[in-house]
Parts: sequence; structure tokens; C-alpha cells
Amino acid sequence: MAKTSTNASSQSKKRGRPPKTLANELPSTEVLTSLYTDMLKIRRFEEKAGQLYGMGEIGGFCHLYIGQEAVVVGLQSVAEEGDSVVTSYRDHGHMLACGMDAGGVMAELTGKTIPETGTTVLRPPYTPVSMGALAGRSRGKDFKPTRLTPSHQAASQ
Repeated sequence: MAKTSTNASSQSKKRGRPPKTLANELPSTEVLTSLYTDMLKIRRFEEKAGQLYGMGEIGGFCHLYIGQEAVVVGLQSVAEEGDSVVTSYRDHGHMLACGMDAGGVMAELTGKTIPETGTTVLRPPYTPVSMGALAGRSRGKDFKPTRLTPSHQAASQ
């Protein structure tokens, strides 16, 4: 008898994945675009911080947040007023996601003032287009684009 009651109680507790009832609660395209833009801003910031760290412009250690942008952006998107976030390191993404100025965060990392740090512009992602696609096939046999690296001039001297 005890076995039957145990089985009945375990059957009443549903386990596994919750039902898919959130289909009507998906964020709008505008919200998703905003979240993506925030993730991209953090990624570009971290790439620049990594570059500056490699150049010796950032002293000490620089733990980058690359690959974890969605964590902080998702966290901030559902945070309510009064919620606290505590980090120990890899916190540049948290600062940017909560609305801090990227120039101020970079100034802190480099030990410079904000005017000394300069300004940044977020550039949207793009797909490179080859020269041939821009020129088209109608250019004929005389169209022969030459691609030169930035160091070409120095190498040819």
C-alpha cells in the first residue's frame, strides 16, 4: 500500500522541461535589436581592451568578457530597480550593460583621463564585398585590381 501512495505522489510532481507556453511572450524585434546592439558594444569594447592590453597600455591583468556578452545583457534586461550585481573580475561587460560610459571604463583601465582616452564609435556589423563584385563583369580585360597590404609601401623601399 505504501508503494502505491509513493508512486501516486511522484506522478503528481512533473519533471523535465516546462511546457512551451512562452511563445506569446517573446520580445519584440526592437527589444531583440537593442539587446544585440548591447552585446556587440561589449564585444567591441573587450576586443579593444585586449588589443590595448597586448600593446602594454593596460597594466596588471585584463580578464576579458569575450564570449559572455549574452549573460550580462540578459541579466540586465530582466533586472529590476534595486537589484544588485556583484562581480569579482571580468566586470567590464557588467559596467557597460548597466549604462556606464564606455570612455570612462576605458579611461579607468588605461589609467588616463576620458579626454586622453578619446572617443569610440560603435560600427554595425558588415559583410565585406570583393572588388570584382563592385566592378562587375562589364569592365572587361583591362580591369585588374591590385590589393596591397598596409605595409606594401615600406616593403617596396
